[in-house]
Amino acid sequence: MTSGTIRVLIVDDQKMVRQGFTVLLDAEPGIEVVGQAVDGDDAVAQVAELAPDVVLMDIRMPGTGGIEATRRITGPAGTTVKVLVLTTFDLDEYVYEALRAGASGFLLKDASADELAHAVRVVAAGDALLAPNVTKRLIAEFSRLSAGPRTPLKDRVGALTERETEVLGLIAHGLSNAEIATRLVVAEQTVKTHVSRILIKLGLRDRTQAAVYAYDTGLVRPAGH
Repeated sequence: MTSGTIRVLIVDDQKMVRQGFTVLLDAEPGIEVVGQAVDGDDAVAQVAELAPDVVLMDIRMPGTGGIEATRRITGPAGTTVKVLVLTTFDLDEYVYEALRAGASGFLLKDASADELAHAVRVVAAGDALLAPNVTKRLIAEFSRLSAGPRTPLKDRVGALTERETEVLGLIAHGLSNAEIATRLVVAEQTVKTHVSRILIKLGLRDRTQAAVYAYDTGLVRPAGH
């Protein structure tokens, strides 16, 4: 981020939505909208040209949609661009697929200006963000869809210590570092260290990938499943 400013690219096929988000975010200190894209292909091209820190990505767009665009943006090794998915559709399949594609966060379009700005800052800082009202259904969706082949991924779980495995489970259930620290009665910095080691050992990019991994491998399942 240049001089501490978070550079944002807004991707939506509706001009009024793009302009609205631009006005809201440009009014926030430390956030600058550097571009607008009208579809997934345009988004991929503008990411290459503008190198934003965060992409606000609509899911449903004509042509190349947000999920495929997210996959193309976050796929290259070493990329630091974070994708925050915005949608009016509160549907499990979109949450799940967007996160599997590499999105770091998910937020509904009816979020307030403060919530939107907070989401951009959280994602830019490298943390995962999910709209609270979709988290429970997301967990259930992970559980339902995680019945496929898991052996190659699960092999890596053995590299984790017992405490790291415990922390991974709490991440997958949506707890923040502070909440995990309270649950385990340890310092928050200790939790951060555990999270960093988990990501390194499992070869994952962020907490969102860690949550996806935990459910994909069957390591974690919601209560009652």
